[in-house]
Amino acid sequence: MPINYARRLTGRQREARGNRQLGMVLAFVAGAANAGGYVAVHRYTSHMTGIVSAMADDVAAGAFGLAVAGLGVLAAFVAGAASCALIVNYARRRELHSLYALPLLFEAVLLLAFGMLGTWLASVALVIVPATVTLLCFMMGLQNAVITKLSNAEIRTTHVTGMMTDIGIELGKALYPNRAGSAAPVVANRDRLRLLATLALCFFTGGVAGAIGFARLGYAATVPLALTLVLLAIVPVVDDLRQRRMYF
Repeated sequence: MPINYARRLTGRQREARGNRQLGMVLAFVAGAANAGGYVAVHRYTSHMTGIVSAMADDVAAGAFGLAVAGLGVLAAFVAGAASCALIVNYARRRELHSLYALPLLFEAVLLLAFGMLGTWLASVALVIVPATVTLLCFMMGLQNAVITKLSNAEIRTTHVTGMMTDIGIELGKALYPNRAGSAAPVVANRDRLRLLATLALCFFTGGVAGAIGFARLGYAATVPLALTLVLLAIVPVVDDLRQRRMYF
């Protein structure tokens, strides 16, 4: 990956094109981790709507142990997002180039840990939730917060519900029958529509790749995903290390 290109994707200076391209890569990674994680731990970990709904059903049915497990999963996702905010704000205060790259590098380390220790983590319970599920949910919260912060909440990558909602809104605008002489016409944002459709396709493609990879390679399938994140994040981190060396 060319150095300047990597710097544009995850560096401090942001532009719309870089945000979109990074979002596509991260949507692929999220889809792969989510679908592959389901093959490994039999649970989806990227979207919390289903988790909260299941918790409500469990409470209504008196299955309080399952509700507590859902709460643990939800807490892990929130903790991942909170960790991203802590890292980004710490780096921003110190004017680091890697304020967005550091959370991605952290996610890469967690993915490698998941790949190398997956079998052992599956036997470890945090509260009553397997550590594998907790770790995956933490990573999904972390990643979703990264792309949300750097794109000013324009792009999400770990769940498709919002993408499909926005696609429907733009399609509705495109189909609206504007009449001559009416007030300001209703116009669809076709660039945004293409971006949303591409993000959804990347998530789906990543899901297919992740499911096949985990089925054939097991936890080792996380290694290519982790290396992808390292390649994305390493250039701004190196920039900061070089700058720090100049001061000492």
